[in-house]
Amino acid sequence: MYKVEVVQNGVEAVNTVEALKSQGYGEEEIYIFAHNRDRSEDLTEATDTGDVSFKEQGLFESFGNLFRSRGDELRSKMRSLGVTEVEADRYESELDKGKLVLVASKEAHEMNNTHTY
Repeated sequence: MYKVEVVQNGVEAVNTVEALKSQGYGEEEIYIFAHNRDRSEDLTEATDTGDVSFKEQGLFESFGNLFRSRGDELRSKMRSLGVTEVEADRYESELDKGKLVLVASKEAHEMNNTHTY
């Protein structure tokens, strides 16, 4: 189960994170995507939300991201959270416009709790 929100800026992202938390998502179940890597990391840190990492993606996808374009990397990370390929393409195009994409995913977090690495 996942929910995706597209917002214009960091203020909207913070408000959306709070709204998602009030809907039952934990901070570790909410992921913020931005086309600019620094912006994405800064917002993730400021909102104390999840970071798509090895746990969500697995070894091969994580390693493959080292050789992908930023857009391909972002689509891959969204797909690892349950977003379909078509949706990931659409949301990545929103990132190209400078917007932010938030994905709240209970499934990705629950899957992580059942795996050992």
